[in-house]
Amino acid sequence: MGYFFRLLQLLSTCVALSLVASESAWSADVSNWSIFIWCFCFTVNHFIVLVEVCGLQEECSLSWDKFLITYTCLSALICLSASIMYPIIHLQMLSYGTQRNHAIAASAFSCIASVAYAVDAVWTCVNTSVPSCSFIGLLKRLEITVACGILAFIISTFLYLHQPALLWCVAVYSICLFLGVISLLRHWCDCDKSLPSSRFVLGQTVLAVLLYTTAAVLWPLYQFNEQFGGNPQRSRDASCGAGFSVCIWDQQLAVAILTAINLLIYVVDLVISASRI
Repeated sequence: MGYFFRLLQLLSTCVALSLVASESAWSADVSNWSIFIWCFCFTVNHFIVLVEVCGLQEECSLSWDKFLITYTCLSALICLSASIMYPIIHLQMLSYGTQRNHAIAASAFSCIASVAYAVDAVWTCVNTSVPSCSFIGLLKRLEITVACGILAFIISTFLYLHQPALLWCVAVYSICLFLGVISLLRHWCDCDKSLPSSRFVLGQTVLAVLLYTTAAVLWPLYQFNEQFGGNPQRSRDASCGAGFSVCIWDQQLAVAILTAINLLIYVVDLVISASRI
């Protein structure tokens, strides 16, 4: 079954990439992220297939199953983001015809890839005894993915450079993402025996909850409250009426929503981690 999932992932990402590239159904300012995701997934999948066909996974010093689970979970989520972002942002810019049909088909194959990755991750978890397959491990991956989504929306520095409080929010997102990656790598590299794992994870989660609480308050306060220089209405944003499908106000709202979602995930993580101490 593992080889079947790998081949399906290879095929779907390759077809999605080929459909978009064949008709130039993309624009550098809105579609580079999706193109990068499909290229990255196809390249890594090709590498994984070669390693497994040659039996080289036995020579790997790290746990191959942990690598596969981490990679497939990440790929499932980033392919899903490409499946959503590409049609929403790009389809409305294409007129009806071959380019539009290719873009729709590419989105469909991207969805197939995300499902294949998700099923592959579940299959690997079920058939292995990897500790990071626990609910806590999945929460950690979800926290990292949401943080990556937030950083993708704040890639434009003019969203926050004008306010120190917003710069603090960006620092919060970056710090928590870094700590999450470190925690995940500890599980992946079997480093838990050298550190007090439960207390380390609990302390990290408490810190993340506190930091995200400040961001969940400050970001909407300074972006949407007129007393703090914010803009409470989308109709007042000039970029929203200038032909942009995702304007500045939409990005600000998306970050606020994702911040609240990640805070909720961290709270659930904290409750579960505290109950295990």
